[in-house]
Amino acid sequence: MFDPAAWLQASRPLAQVNLVVPLWLGQALAFAYTGAFSLGTLYAAHMFAALLLLVIVFSNDYADRDTDAANTTYNEFSGGSRVLPDGRLRPGELRDAAWLALVGLLGLSLYLALGTGRPWAPVFVAAAALLVWIYNFPPLRLAYRGGGEVVQGLGTGVVLPLFGFYVQAGSLAAFPWLALAPLFLIGVVGHILTSLPDVPSDRATGKRSYAVRRGQWAARRHSLELLVMAALMGGLVVPGLGVVGVALLAAPALALVARSVALLGSADAEQRDECRRFILLVAGAGHLQCVLWSLALAVVGLLRP
Repeated sequence: MFDPAAWLQASRPLAQVNLVVPLWLGQALAFAYTGAFSLGTLYAAHMFAALLLLVIVFSNDYADRDTDAANTTYNEFSGGSRVLPDGRLRPGELRDAAWLALVGLLGLSLYLALGTGRPWAPVFVAAAALLVWIYNFPPLRLAYRGGGEVVQGLGTGVVLPLFGFYVQAGSLAAFPWLALAPLFLIGVVGHILTSLPDVPSDRATGKRSYAVRRGQWAARRHSLELLVMAALMGGLVVPGLGVVGVALLAAPALALVARSVALLGSADAEQRDECRRFILLVAGAGHLQCVLWSLALAVVGLLRP
């Protein structure tokens, strides 16, 4: 029997922010560097993000079904959607739904290619699908072998900003390639954070997440260090941004990072409330930094001669 509530839970709407924010930033880059912006394209890009999220979360739940079943320290940011451990859906249903979402994503990319003059749109779908595959499934299965943080950095910090820029501008010729450095780092931080609550079950099932490989305290420290590095690289993202501008745009995110320092030594997975608060502060800092860069890029675009 079809259960709409179970499928909504499986779709993990909260995770949409992880895709929408870098997609916005890519489109803001296009506006700042080329002056290109279309509201219709914005809608299409959001549909792209919605379908891609379904491919990601359904595939991840299917691939992680055994690890998630052993997880007792999960929160809303980790441990999957819980529809499989709770028996609300069957693994095969999620697998088939992931394929269906991928077909929809391919269809949307063909519309962009043939209907809007964006012939490289299907290549972005192929790149995203490849990253989902090597993250979750053999032979690489980097989420388990180690390196999942690199895959997420490439997906949210490289592929999505490039796609957002491309669909708005119609070309990558004017893309500021160095901007990908801080965006990649923020994507890596996002993965480190979501691995933190799952350390006990990941360790028990042989999943070599960043926090399992490096230890929980080191993973928290590295997430803060990488985020500070990224925030101070704003001059690579926003054109003409001087030292003062970089500092001003970084200050709100760094304030959240500063608040998280008090939790650095105690927010282990077993301390669920503290772990959750640490993730909220640091992930919020990363998203806030991207939003502030996007707003600054919009101003740059509006002031273009």
